[in-house]
Amino acid sequence: MNRLLSAGLIVCAAGLWLLGPSHAADQPKTAVATFAAGCFWCTESDFDKVDGVVSTVSGFMGGHVKAPTYRQVVRGRTGHTEVLQVTYDPNKVSYEKLLRVYWRNVDPFDKDGQFCDRGSQYRPEIFAHTPEQETLAKASKAAIISKYKFSQKIVVPVTKASAFTAAAEYHQNFYKKNPFHYWRYRIGCRRDARLKQIWGEKPKS
Repeated sequence: MNRLLSAGLIVCAAGLWLLGPSHAADQPKTAVATFAAGCFWCTESDFDKVDGVVSTVSGFMGGHVKAPTYRQVVRGRTGHTEVLQVTYDPNKVSYEKLLRVYWRNVDPFDKDGQFCDRGSQYRPEIFAHTPEQETLAKASKAAIISKYKFSQKIVVPVTKASAFTAAAEYHQNFYKKNPFHYWRYRIGCRRDARLKQIWGEKPKS
């Protein structure tokens, strides 16, 4: 009887051990979202404050030149726009919440740039990585139009994500590495003043 009990415990323990990898496979996975809202230094600063965002990378998307450099993009001839690629934990923050953060940090009426930065290389755009993201992004745009009833047309397009090129290390976490330069630019560009004019006081993160 004791031998049978011991054997049963061993089998049970072995079963629990075997369940370990399967349980680990069910752990939360991350997802990726990509947004264009003008200067990626500022967009990165805004999204880094959101709980559930794992990491952010400044870069370029939406153009026809493969692996463009910053110098190429800022000349406005590559078709790319400055973007922020956001890796997030869906169990902590939803894509819908990220969309709400996005809208509050973009001028949705300006298709030719953002704030003091002019040209298609600074155009606003939502890049959807999945059909679900595309559906949610379009729904969020419709909800913004319905809720705020702006007199101006919202011109932010929702398009399918394409190849992403990360900007040089100099641009990553720029607001942390060069805070004086960053804030001088952000204030001088009147980004927050314009956002307040459109959306009112920004909600606390």
